[in-house]
Amino acid sequence: MSNLFTAHCAPDDAERHAYNAAFYELGLRWHWDAQTYSRLMQHSPCSKARLRLYLESAQPHLLRAYDAEFLVAAIEQRKATIGGRGAASRSASAANVNWAAMQAGEIGA
Repeated sequence: MSNLFTAHCAPDDAERHAYNAAFYELGLRWHWDAQTYSRLMQHSPCSKARLRLYLESAQPHLLRAYDAEFLVAAIEQRKATIGGRGAASRSASAANVNWAAMQAGEIGA
């Protein structure tokens, strides 16, 4: 990924921020903090395996409605799009975006 993510973040942080941006764009109220991402990285070097583990352990209710492979593919595709265009870091580094706070907002709240 060659964009502002890599200019301001360590590679692992850049990927974590790209995932958080993808979750946000897909309307998923998820946030991977550094600890969560580190735990997932210890499980597998494969991003698809990490996403699947997260789905199975933290979001199992979604697997009753959606196929795991569908969700993993949608997230990976969105992450790749974000990485290519740098949308999450257009005006500032993605490291400066508080994705957890972005996920907490509710319309009409």
